Amino acid sequence: MDKVEEEKLAWYSHDNFFPVKIGDIFQSKYQVVGKLGYGGYSTVWLCRDLEEHVYATLKLYERDSAHAEREIQVYEHLKSLKSCHTGTVLVRTVLDKFHLSSTDGSHFYQCLVHPPLGMSLCELRNRCPRKVFPENLLKPTLIHILLALDFLHTEARVIHTDIQEKNIMLNIEDESILVDFEKAEILNPSPRKVVGDRAIYHSRKLGIPKKHGRPVLSDFGEARFGSESGTYCDDVQPFMYRAPEVLLRMPWNEKIDIWNLAVVAWDLFEQGHLFYAQDENKRESDSHHLAEMIAYLGPPPRDMLEKSEYANKYFDSSGKWKCFAEIPPTSLADIESNLEGEQQENFLRFIRKMLQWRPEDRPTAKELLSDPWLRST
Repeated sequence: MDKVEEEKLAWYSHDNFFPVKIGDIFQSKYQVVGKLGYGGYSTVWLCRDLEEHVYATLKLYERDSAHAEREIQVYEHLKSLKSCHTGTVLVRTVLDKFHLSSTDGSHFYQCLVHPPLGMSLCELRNRCPRKVFPENLLKPTLIHILLALDFLHTEARVIHTDIQEKNIMLNIEDESILVDFEKAEILNPSPRKVVGDRAIYHSRKLGIPKKHGRPVLSDFGEARFGSESGTYCDDVQPFMYRAPEVLLRMPWNEKIDIWNLAVVAWDLFEQGHLFYAQDENKRESDSHHLAEMIAYLGPPPRDMLEKSEYANKYFDSSGKWKCFAEIPPTSLADIESNLEGEQQENFLRFIRKMLQWRPEDRPTAKELLSDPWLRST
């Protein structure tokens, strides 16, 4: 039998996911209307709040999830700040949380309730001509994300670590798409695969709203709190978005989000990815990733390499590249294909500000907000 939705995850086990059925009511108030999607560690459902008479999104994590614990801690911390920062409305909020138990009571499934959000930047990009953002859409999108990051980095002391197109979603200003979603599920129920006592549903997409809302940064399952020293050494970030200090197993701080945003900005605006980070067999490769970085940025500073015990795998004692992966004969200007002249120079200057080998050389989110290219019309 063909695998459906979350079953396709390499680590999927049916015991790990709670058997939600459309029509189920949780906490005597949240009635499941339909399935919005799934992620690496959760399924996401549109619900009706039967008490408040509004729609809500239910994110139901796999059992005993560390991602759930981390995300709940971040949301509770953000809620406690009561900040007036402009960026607070550009970060997803949580309305409620609870947990469900397995039949025998041996496992817990954490649940988060959010206000519903619309399509992701990935979906929006795929709806654009040539499947890339036009410049007049990219700039306001980046301004909103930078405002969110300024709030997270300066007031909340939170490092997101997982900025990617699918984790930035559009606010819903046209509720008719939620009403239409519910009607469509009633009139034409989603296909499902029944396995024993559970049903695995196909997701249903929300419709296109009359007006798109603001981008909202979501998904804090990989977030970290800024530590006293401001540094971590964990292995984080989606592979092709990894900052050099993460690849070189060095301490890192909130500046990895700045690197990450530069790569996302490029991928939204250009026809191809900035980094592919793959070997000849399409396998993820740190050495090929670093070789691409050298092509675009030049070699890393010697003082940075001397702080990494891992760097000698790729560089000799004089800082020269010694790895088998070839440095591509290209540059950022070679692969930028949307702009010309001064506009291209200004855009590349903006991207290069963020793509710095040393984290301390990257601007803060607040500093980037005054960038001339970003503010130009």
